Amino acid sequence: MESKNIVILGGGVGGLVTARQLAGRLRGKHRIILVDRRDRHLFSPAFLWVMMGWRRPEETGRNLSGLARYGVEFMQAQVEGIDTAERAVRTSAGKVPFDHLVVSLGADVVPEALPGLAEIAHTPYTLAGAEKLRDALTGFRGGRVVVMVSSVPFKCPAAPYETAFLLEAFFRERGIRGKVEMEIITPEPQPMPVAGPVMGEAVKGILAARGIGYRPNTPVSAVNAAEKTLVLKDGGSAGFDLLVAVPPHRPPAVVRDSGLAGETGWVPVDRFTLETKQEGIFAIGDNTTITLSNGKPLPKAGVFAHAEAVTVAETIAARLEGRPSPRRFDGKGYCWVEIGDGRAGFAGGDFYAEPNPVLRLRPPGRMWRMGKVLFEKWWMWKWI
Repeated sequence: MESKNIVILGGGVGGLVTARQLAGRLRGKHRIILVDRRDRHLFSPAFLWVMMGWRRPEETGRNLSGLARYGVEFMQAQVEGIDTAERAVRTSAGKVPFDHLVVSLGADVVPEALPGLAEIAHTPYTLAGAEKLRDALTGFRGGRVVVMVSSVPFKCPAAPYETAFLLEAFFRERGIRGKVEMEIITPEPQPMPVAGPVMGEAVKGILAARGIGYRPNTPVSAVNAAEKTLVLKDGGSAGFDLLVAVPPHRPPAVVRDSGLAGETGWVPVDRFTLETKQEGIFAIGDNTTITLSNGKPLPKAGVFAHAEAVTVAETIAARLEGRPSPRRFDGKGYCWVEIGDGRAGFAGGDFYAEPNPVLRLRPPGRMWRMGKVLFEKWWMWKWI
């Protein structure tokens, strides 16, 4: 059998799982190359724990060079272009030809896309941002704290609400909660709207119980850093002393320019196989867009990238071995919602259900929080 090149772009959840799954199935018969500009995989769910001082930054990742022991070649390089006609990827380390390609480059966090945001806002959406926010919290003595969603879509729909809950618990533990006013401002109509009204109402109930204000359907057009004010699109304003933001998310430029992207810049894919309009080229994770039966997009979350990666690895392996692939991505996923005080809620279900996703919500408890911690330990042991 002639050896083929399988190139995977991105060392996040989707890329890492695809590489490991392919290596296990193909056992050295074909070349597997993973390309990423960083030399480390970062476990982004732990960024909130860095924000709280519960994790050291170095504990959130592992070196991608370790993939070599599984038969995966790691190339640290910047992806500069995808040539679908030539079937090659241009990188800062040279051109890499492919027979099969998996695009898993994620979503870029672009705070400069909202005027004034980068000047003053903190964010737990990057490791550096989580460290900076941790340091800012150390000296915070009271005032108005706003957790703001800049725009949709953004990855990890629960993260803004987890951020607010963890901060509220932190202020109580420090004995300054009475000096802190908190509010979430978001353009969303409800918390995690794709998950449905039951989930949204449950999160709103916890916000109310914690005394955290909630202002939905409120897009922000700019941030006035000098006056510490949000300029709202409806003409109003909202002041803050500490701004914690979900920055705007954008498709990576190399994805937008690849010829694979749709009008929005995200890559449309077959909802069951994750194949793009180009045969043998797949896209998974945050750089994709999948429209559900109710017209809403599948959320951008690591749990979906993981399941999509398993599907794509099985599909590619089956094609190389000349057999049909029984694997289809089924749209099922789950999510923890950490609320502080050592507790977390848990929800999971079928996002491909018709006419709307069907989810089951488990009430917050210490068991679910422990499950989230154990999941982190399992992930770091299993995949890196």
